[in-house]
Amino acid sequence: MAVFHSYDREETFCWAERYAKSLQSGDTVLLLGEMGAGKTLIAKGIAKGLGITEEVTSPTYAYVNAYDDRLFHFDCYRITSEEQAFRLGLADYFEAGGICLVEWSENISGLLPQTVKRIEIVKCGEAEREIRF
Repeated sequence: MAVFHSYDREETFCWAERYAKSLQSGDTVLLLGEMGAGKTLIAKGIAKGLGITEEVTSPTYAYVNAYDDRLFHFDCYRITSEEQAFRLGLADYFEAGGICLVEWSENISGLLPQTVKRIEIVKCGEAEREIRF
């Protein structure tokens, strides 16, 4: 596991933009961290690094936002069961060939691909973060 220490939002965003270069179609990345840790900021940086120009927003109420059919950003915070996620069609995205970023993945753990990458974001201060990947 590698660690990057970020001292502000811009550094976090730029790290995510660079990290995107390591991703390939079909990758699933779990974004781990408490509320407000910066999971959506990381998703925005990854999108920019992939050349996606659409504005990336939190999919809290939509469950998943798709960008250019290449990036799928999940927010499973409100998912109450794997059955609910399955009925919503969330599992289908893992087979769509894009890159999947999943927030609150513990709520759909049984639906996740066997091989996943992890980014854990730990708050160390107001804007300071430790990013473990």
